[in-house]
Amino acid sequence: MRFSKLFGKTFRQTPAEAEGISHQLLLRASMVSQIAAGIYSYLPLGWRVLRKIEQIVREEIDKAGGQELMLPVLQPFELWQQSGRYVSFGESLFTLKDRREHELVLGPTHEEVITELVHRYVQSYRDLPLLLYQIQTKFRDEPRPRGGLLRVREFIMKDLYSFDVDEAGLDRSYKKMAEAYKNIYARLDLPALMVEADSGAIGGKESHEFMVITDSGEDEIICCSNCGYAANTEKAQFAKAEVSAGALLPLEEISTPDAKTIEQVASFVGVPTSQTLKAVFYSADGEFIFVVIRGDLEVNETKLRNALKCSELRLATESQVTIAGLVAGFASPIGMKDIKIVADDSITLGSNFIAGANKPGYHFSNINYPRDFQVDLMVDIALARSGHNCSKCGSKLSSAHGIEVGHIFKLGTFLSEKLGALSLNRDGTSRPIIMGCYGIGLGRLLAAIIEQSYDEKGIIWPLSVAPYQVYLCSLCLDNSEVASIAEDVYQKLEGESIEVLYDDRNESAGVKFNDADLLGIPLRLTLSPRTLKSQSVEVKWRTQKEIQLLPLDNIAGKVKTLLRKAANPLK
Repeated sequence: MRFSKLFGKTFRQTPAEAEGISHQLLLRASMVSQIAAGIYSYLPLGWRVLRKIEQIVREEIDKAGGQELMLPVLQPFELWQQSGRYVSFGESLFTLKDRREHELVLGPTHEEVITELVHRYVQSYRDLPLLLYQIQTKFRDEPRPRGGLLRVREFIMKDLYSFDVDEAGLDRSYKKMAEAYKNIYARLDLPALMVEADSGAIGGKESHEFMVITDSGEDEIICCSNCGYAANTEKAQFAKAEVSAGALLPLEEISTPDAKTIEQVASFVGVPTSQTLKAVFYSADGEFIFVVIRGDLEVNETKLRNALKCSELRLATESQVTIAGLVAGFASPIGMKDIKIVADDSITLGSNFIAGANKPGYHFSNINYPRDFQVDLMVDIALARSGHNCSKCGSKLSSAHGIEVGHIFKLGTFLSEKLGALSLNRDGTSRPIIMGCYGIGLGRLLAAIIEQSYDEKGIIWPLSVAPYQVYLCSLCLDNSEVASIAEDVYQKLEGESIEVLYDDRNESAGVKFNDADLLGIPLRLTLSPRTLKSQSVEVKWRTQKEIQLLPLDNIAGKVKTLLRKAANPLK
């Protein structure tokens, strides 16, 4: 490809709307162009990268036994009603009506459609296991699209679905896909950590995310360097320290004027925050919820939402708190009636707590569960933080930020039961097929590669997905000898099937070198009157400062050898 013919143009300045490194560099390099919030066009350079990522994904999934198919973008809304997941997806589900007023969904994922398909074609255990996948566009109405390709409303995803006879089969499929994902990330030079995760709207009993650790990541990960435990904060557990537990003392009302927050109350009474109980009020699908947790901990709203099995969870409004007859800053579960109380199990790890007396300016001391109050639900709803103790080995946990680049789920049978995907077992009984699903967003992978691999000059693509392998730069094109030899080198490189972007523009060396670095193409070849004096070409890798000269003789063969060695450094 000749640069003079390439669609798009590079930019020196960062566009004002760009958020994050990958967003900035993708726009500056004209690899993508935003058309609306969370909606992007891929320009030729960006599309070449995406297609290479897609091919790597396809090769590894095929190697693992996946069968590729294509499912419709438009899905009948009735399927989502049948599965019940239209509730959990909520407003992120794009819906429309056709001319017959038939309601349809723009597919955010394809569990319903693939399960209906398997229901039609699978009769017995002899038809299983199956690994069926597609690479296709998905639609989700994100409330806050941001970060360029990291959070969008329209995106290309590889989604695979496994179908097995039993749990042992699901475990094998799950492990097989986890290994395929690790192979994909290795080929992309992308260090991805497998962490425990919440299943969210997809559902299922177990899931793992693959995270690329980077300061720009919007997800927080809790890790243990001692035993290797790692989980998204939405899922992470920790060993809750037990506070000093003595004999139960009599309940006592104490005056606490102007002390509303946990810190103020603890300071006023002269106890650590772990000796207090915190009250937090929520609305769960419209129901008022009183949450009580030890004062040194925070509520994990994802855990709480899962425990309540609700679709919408938000903090209660002031008016809702007032209607419930509660006083913010001075509330406790003592004496509560007709209000659902959910407690974190940390309230059992201590005694004689301080909590509100349910009237302004007063708190109770020596509150104890279950002597003084009852709860409707006792469960782990605490947020894990750096510095907490690991629940596996007791070591200190640390935290890091990351970008999710893949998610795998053990769905079980809840979808196959609802959609009638059954198979006859060896004993002749009909049982629901056990399912798993496995997703990778290709655009997010592309962005994550940049977030991991860039410098102050621009993108640094790994050779496996770079839009072109070689950037051929000719200087002083008004020199007929330079122009002639550059053209000859270009033709020879292409003749060897080397992907080359030939910068044939009449621009200065500075402009050309800056664009070469911005675009991140791995190998730069430079021809100039100076190099021609020694009948050589200047060669520089994007990742190195050193420059070497290669003789022009058989230059295409020499470049091919360099690229082969870079692609297979151990061979």
